[in-house]
Amino acid sequence: MTPAPADPLIGHTIDGRYVIRSRIARGGMAMVYLANDLRLERRVAIKVMHGHLVEDENFVRRFEQEARSAARLAHPNVIGVFDQGVDSGLPYLVMEYLPGITLRDLLKQQRRLTDDQALEIGEAILAGLAAAHNAGIVHRDLKPENVLLADDGRIKIGDFGLARAVSANTTTGQALLGTIAYLSPELVTRGIADARSDLYAFGIVLFEMLTGQQPFQGEQAMQIAYQHAHGEVPAPSSLAPEVSPQLDRFVRWLTARDPEQRPLNGAEALDYLREMRGGAPLGSTRVLPVTGVIGDAVTPSTAVLSGADRAALAAPEPAAPVTAVDRARHAGHRRARKGRLIAALAALLVAVAGGVGLWYGQGPGSQVEIPEVGGMAMDDAQAALVDLHLKPSVFECASLEVPVGGAVRTEPEAGTRVDRDSVIRLCQSSGPRSLPVPTLVGLAEDSAIREIKDAGFTFGKVLERRFDGGAKGTVILAVDAEGQGIGETALEQSEVNLLVSAGSLPKVETLTVDAATQTLKSVGLTVDPAHQVTSFHDEIPEGQVIAVVPLADPVRMGDSVALEVSKGPQLFEIPDVKGMPLQEAMDLLASRGFDVSTAVPDGLRRYATATSTTPEAGQMVRKGAAVQVRASITL
Repeated sequence: MTPAPADPLIGHTIDGRYVIRSRIARGGMAMVYLANDLRLERRVAIKVMHGHLVEDENFVRRFEQEARSAARLAHPNVIGVFDQGVDSGLPYLVMEYLPGITLRDLLKQQRRLTDDQALEIGEAILAGLAAAHNAGIVHRDLKPENVLLADDGRIKIGDFGLARAVSANTTTGQALLGTIAYLSPELVTRGIADARSDLYAFGIVLFEMLTGQQPFQGEQAMQIAYQHAHGEVPAPSSLAPEVSPQLDRFVRWLTARDPEQRPLNGAEALDYLREMRGGAPLGSTRVLPVTGVIGDAVTPSTAVLSGADRAALAAPEPAAPVTAVDRARHAGHRRARKGRLIAALAALLVAVAGGVGLWYGQGPGSQVEIPEVGGMAMDDAQAALVDLHLKPSVFECASLEVPVGGAVRTEPEAGTRVDRDSVIRLCQSSGPRSLPVPTLVGLAEDSAIREIKDAGFTFGKVLERRFDGGAKGTVILAVDAEGQGIGETALEQSEVNLLVSAGSLPKVETLTVDAATQTLKSVGLTVDPAHQVTSFHDEIPEGQVIAVVPLADPVRMGDSVALEVSKGPQLFEIPDVKGMPLQEAMDLLASRGFDVSTAVPDGLRRYATATSTTPEAGQMVRKGAAVQVRASITL
């Protein structure tokens, strides 16, 4: 079996201070190592960005954002960041080291947690989120993998790589970020995140702790995203009957599809959870949204519920007492009513027969045709339906053609005839869908273009072809319209551009300058004579090319390059050693790089004097050339 290659960073000292000892974990953006801080004599965790991502400004910016976000937080439930820098071109973060496991590891071991365990861990998570929200930071990537359970009992959240400062509407840009299983509906449909989006993710994590599984399942990411956008998170007790009603209501409150129906921020949710853990009656002073918390009612208001109110709502309605006397009295009344009804029925049938034709022919009962509302403003579309005595019910759906907020279509479709006062579903545009981006790196250019179109995106162009040494014509990177790297998802029909390999630089060694210039021109490169350099070369004759000299890194088609041209082998002059002691003359020639020999035996060399050399003194020869020294012997 071939051993795994050694990690070159293990044993390396970063910035002369942090000695890398071992690898802890590998993530999509960075590797995490255990290191010793030589200055403060403590163990730390160091996150080092993967080398292949350093050229992507989007990843570097996200990596630096994690340092800035975490550095603003000093809270016992948030992993601390101590230092940040760049070593050998690789950005790194120095973080608090906490030996332990993640919440994901615990769920794999136990499958599901008890109510008390879930509340204890949940309280720590919410405390960290509350600190972030109070500092104006939205985490945006809360999931079990980012919750650390330390060996000493501490619970902390980390990985603020996707965190952003809160604005009126913090958006994700071109692509949704974060793990799809924990994304809130507003992130899926509109790419907007605020503190309430973190609480939705926390609600999913709490659901998973209580039940051992995520509420939405699917083979593809888009199936799960669709359920987040259009479904309701079920009560945990539907999968784990032992979960308390209070926890059911709490999870439903956190995961309400409408952000307005969730807690405002981590602090509000934390207060409620602590009230639950303390055993205080929830509701004596508690203000809790009705939607998704009490039953399945959809009420856009807030209810103040006392303990007695909640008990009354939960208690079954008492059944009316029924006795034999009651039943006899009801039977007599029914017989009396029956006679009167038969007499009235005949008169009623005559009236109905005449009225039916009027009602359905031209009266209030006549049907109307659903109008075409696609492309209209929502207010106008609703008014058009109301004018026809129809009742619009608005829902959201994706649309490429209609801007966000406009009317897309009706259900039933336009042209269908329906009864007056019918409820007509009216779709409001949420903009293009967010679709998964296929893996394009390494594909041939034509195949990549087909994949882009088949996946529902628009192919822009090949932005550049660079000589990277890879297979010619294969994709190096896919970028968006702004030239930024594309994430796992992007908006439907958004533009995808490609960076494509031009292969390796052509070999021009031993060619003449003119021949090398033509060869490079044939692959889209030009030769700049102003940057030409010359060098001695023992094997390549004078005037022939030694190598291509890049003038940019990387070299792209259309760039200029220079040539390194041979001056032939370097020649050295044989010094005049006539009259010198033989050994001294041989030592001088050897120090000049020549291969020295003589016919004088070793034992007689101290009595010999150099008389001449072959080749003769003053001749120019290559370094290492054979030189024989002749001498006379005086005994």
